[in-house]
Amino acid sequence: MLKNLAMSVILYEKVKTTQAKAKAVVPLVEKMITLGKRNDLHANRQLRSFFPIENPVKKIVEDLKVRYATRPGGFTRTTKLGPRVGDSANMVLIELV
Repeated sequence: MLKNLAMSVILYEKVKTTQAKAKAVVPLVEKMITLGKRNDLHANRQLRSFFPIENPVKKIVEDLKVRYATRPGGFTRTTKLGPRVGDSANMVLIELV
């Protein structure tokens, strides 16, 4: 579940989810972007082993690495949206800065 959510955050750059899932997935996304910035063979292989498909790896290595080249960390932003209508779960918006 967390891998799929991390993939969605990277591919779509904006995902609406519950607060508990967001707390779990934000460190994974931060780590994967940091790995992509390292630009060596081992980091590339770690990215490919984490994601089951090629699209997020390609986006990290080609797009996000350039965008966050000078940024040392803090690649995501979490914005509270309020409770969900059906079950009052706290919803948040995770987006790439």
